[in-house]
Amino acid sequence: MIHPSAIVDPKAQISDDVTIGPYCIVGPEVSIASGTVLKSHVVVSGKTTLGKNNTIYPFASIGEDPQDKKYAGEDTEVVIGDGNTIREYVTINLGTVDDVGVTRLGDNNWIMAYVHIAHDCQVGSHTIMANGSTLAGHVHIGDHVILGGFAKLHQFCRVGAHAFIAMDSGFQKDVPPFIMAQGSPAVPRAINFEGLKRRGFDKERIASIKKAYRLLYKSELPLQEALEAMKALDSEDVDAMVQFIEQSERSIIR
Repeated sequence: MIHPSAIVDPKAQISDDVTIGPYCIVGPEVSIASGTVLKSHVVVSGKTTLGKNNTIYPFASIGEDPQDKKYAGEDTEVVIGDGNTIREYVTINLGTVDDVGVTRLGDNNWIMAYVHIAHDCQVGSHTIMANGSTLAGHVHIGDHVILGGFAKLHQFCRVGAHAFIAMDSGFQKDVPPFIMAQGSPAVPRAINFEGLKRRGFDKERIASIKKAYRLLYKSELPLQEALEAMKALDSEDVDAMVQFIEQSERSIIR
């Protein structure tokens, strides 16, 4: 199932039912698991692991050197899980020794054309990244996050689970879970009601998150006082918001 025009290093570990299309290039340290398809003109290099049932579209580049002048060929990785769709011209770079050394993409993500995932990014599962959205180095993206087209995240920023980032927005601070944010620089607009309902959050859970949002963004309380009030809501979802905020190093959009 390897096209005769493809160049696949004999040292690469390729499952028997992997499909590698015309003019693809696969390097010696690459591992590709069952059911994955490289459509055509895909380059997979470096120490890269691709899980099961991924589909990678033409001209994507996965596992090339990080765009970091300090990188000197250290032994770093890209690790991609199962069931991901990676569209045309996506770039996913190796990690660096300045971080955990691994750029990671979870499972069942939908990565649209021209997305860039830089070195050491940690992306969860079930995310959607629309065309042209860009993650600088060391960015963390939680599960079920949606990035609109051409959204831009500064290095070391974090986006919490179930957040929604509007198109063409720019971020230099963290975005807590469940928040919908827009602008450049981005500001909070609301909670991600539609996303939460689609993912099975009941009315009580959504109501608790809404109360937390009001305390955090509408009460005019100082941040620490808002966090203490949020803790009193006795909600696991709100506790996750509080924990995220307390761990923030760049501070949050507010």
